[in-house]
Amino acid sequence: MLELRPNCECYDKDLPPESTEANICTFECTFCTSCVEGVLNNRCPNCAGNFVRRPIRPIAALKNNPASIKRVLTNQGCES
Repeated sequence: MLELRPNCECYDKDLPPESTEANICTFECTFCTSCVEGVLNNRCPNCAGNFVRRPIRPIAALKNNPASIKRVLTNQGCES
């Protein structure tokens, strides 16, 4: 099951479970669309994989399977 991490790993922007701006790689590294398209060129700085839009978990499913509250920030940052 996806963690649904709560933030963009570049600049700590909030990405709640219902966000349409959340993008993930195969390891669930999580970045906002602005960083993915404008800074990262669709390549994860952690694993070099590509990104896909993170699916939205229905509210009813969040009750028994909540999103993660652990914030993750990449060590490398998102410098172009």
